[in-house]
Amino acid sequence: MGVSAEVPTDTAAASKPAADSKYDAGAAMCPYRLVLEHVTSRWGVLVLIELLDRSYRFSELRRAIGRVSEKMLTQTLQTLERDGLVHRDAKPVIPPRVDYSLTELGREAAEQVRALAVWTEDRMDDVEKSRHAYDEARVSATRAPGTS
Repeated sequence: MGVSAEVPTDTAAASKPAADSKYDAGAAMCPYRLVLEHVTSRWGVLVLIELLDRSYRFSELRRAIGRVSEKMLTQTLQTLERDGLVHRDAKPVIPPRVDYSLTELGREAAEQVRALAVWTEDRMDDVEKSRHAYDEARVSATRAPGTS
């Protein structure tokens, strides 16, 4: 990993990673890359988006997300909690009650993830058209010349 660069003061420069940034996104074990994987993982995205609305108990969150195993949700929540994105509030009552919510850092990340999810939903027709055109071109390219 390189040496930390000075923080740029203009917004255009601030949006671009510095050439000698302290994190090497290409390195397999780079902290930046690991957090990016956690935030953009299949279940990480859904947890972050769901927790934007309110805090949830584990079982409520599992139902809200749907089709996630208890093990995967537990692992995802623990990973996001370790990264400082999710807060786990265990209340000392009987039966035990645990609520999950976003930290300020988690809310910031979740807003970014939700913006990407909204863009994906808004542009799905264009994606489908592109997929169809791509598939048609592939089929045409594989046909032998002179056949229909």
